[in-house]
Amino acid sequence: MNNKQRSALMDALKEYMGQKNIDEDTLSKVLEESLRSSIAKMYGSDSNFDVIVNPDHGDVEIWRNRIIVADGEVTNPMQEVSLSEAHENGGEDLEEGEEFIDKVEFESFGRRAIQNLRQAMASKVLELEKDTLYAEYSQRVGEMIRAEVYQVWKRELLLMDSEGNELNMPRSLMIPRDRFKKGDTATAIIERVDYNNNNPKIILSRVSNELMKQLFIREVPELQDGLVTIRAIARIPGERAKVAVESYDERVDPIGAVVGVRGSRIQGVVNELRNESIDVLQYTSNPELLIQRALNPAKDAVVKINEEAKRADVYLPREEIKKAIGKMGQNIKLAMMLTGYQIDIYRDEAQSIAEEDLFLTEFDDEIEQWVIDVLMGIGCDTAKGVLRRSRQDLIRATDLEEKTIEHVMQVLMTEFDDDELPEDQYPDLPPRDPRYYPTEDELALEDEESADEDVPADDE
Repeated sequence: MNNKQRSALMDALKEYMGQKNIDEDTLSKVLEESLRSSIAKMYGSDSNFDVIVNPDHGDVEIWRNRIIVADGEVTNPMQEVSLSEAHENGGEDLEEGEEFIDKVEFESFGRRAIQNLRQAMASKVLELEKDTLYAEYSQRVGEMIRAEVYQVWKRELLLMDSEGNELNMPRSLMIPRDRFKKGDTATAIIERVDYNNNNPKIILSRVSNELMKQLFIREVPELQDGLVTIRAIARIPGERAKVAVESYDERVDPIGAVVGVRGSRIQGVVNELRNESIDVLQYTSNPELLIQRALNPAKDAVVKINEEAKRADVYLPREEIKKAIGKMGQNIKLAMMLTGYQIDIYRDEAQSIAEEDLFLTEFDDEIEQWVIDVLMGIGCDTAKGVLRRSRQDLIRATDLEEKTIEHVMQVLMTEFDDDELPEDQYPDLPPRDPRYYPTEDELALEDEESADEDVPADDE
């Protein structure tokens, strides 16, 4: 290999390495290691060879170090040289036992050595490419990327980035409603980079919370400028999500900024995530208030926190419990993911009684107080509490006469409509006694009398 050939080799290597973003120091190292590998294959060892690579001048030099021995005593020509040969090749001043250094032209090694060099170079460059790819994508974990779908398999997708690098997206990290075909463009988050059997494998994800966050940042200028920040995200990918946002500027409404006019900003995120329903709420450092907001659309929640156990007991009116739990438990599951608390839902008896029931003490004008005391003594504090029990059960528990129990039940029934006392919950209600229920004419007459009482008399 003459100087022109070596220079052409270096130029070709520089161009190739430039395409792969590899610097000259690395280029020199790769070429040196490849030459040493070829020398070792040809001669069993490269320990007594010095390889010097100068990429600036396109120069490659190989020097061999051998020990001088007496003529006729050379046993290993690669490690030893005779005294006469050393003198003939410029080592006239050297003696036996000294080191003789001579330059070796690589082309003198033959075609086999050249072929070994090419194979070694190809192997080193491929290994270097893998290391470079692994290092690059390891630093980009958590970054959003758009890539073209190259191949669709049963369990994963193969994608290509803009530089032709292979990326993988397992089905388990795809939104259930994702349907990609070859040539489509997919937006995902770089989830991690595995390195198995000297092969880097770049894993993408579309179920990551970070993907939703990056999509919002892309759509919302206030997030880009730092005026608004996303404090927490909880997702059931492809189904529903909750996002807690906070504003650092009192003049900026964080929810309005994220949602946009008529939902213009959030709609772009929803479309990208296969129509995933997204609830946006305002973040607060008050855990009780945050849990109340996270349980939306449920209202009137009373929250009691156990900070050590990271648990929250939430008391709700009966009609709000279903809203708090949500379809297939999604709402409460997302609320727990968002707040970090284990949430237990309970019916708020105090609110339920106030809204749907009446305490027995409110009937003291129609039921004797001692009868009320007896009923309360067996745990019947409210009207519906009495009506849910059968007459025979009440007679046996209170030792009251049947006509007394009948009277009590009729009085209590006057406060509720038929639809408020369904038969499946109140199976032993007596027929409504008309004596306790005024007719329409009687009600009209009572209204007239009441109106007359409210009109002040004229001054005489």
